Amino acid sequence: MFYLEPIFEFSRHNCVAICSFLVPTNLIATVATLILIVRERSVSQILWSKRIASVLAITLFLHVSTWFIVGVVTPVTFILFGLGTSCLVINQMAVTYLDAPPS
Repeated sequence: MFYLEPIFEFSRHNCVAICSFLVPTNLIATVATLILIVRERSVSQILWSKRIASVLAITLFLHVSTWFIVGVVTPVTFILFGLGTSCLVINQMAVTYLDAPPS
């Protein structure tokens, strides 16, 4: 049987390191997607950037979820959850804008 508890413990014990990596990279990846759209790069580059940013945001969600599972509900957990949501929404809207027909 596969136990998730050691992974959850690792996530909680190394919270500062995980967050100090995920937060800036999440923001940089989302801004990179927007820059690629403004510079009118190829669709494949934009989609790769979106995928990377989405994986980082989902990783942040999973990390914050480990705190919710043990009952830690603080403003920081909601802020990080909101950051992940914002990055996912911005990336999805950017790709949707890319697929929209020109007017």
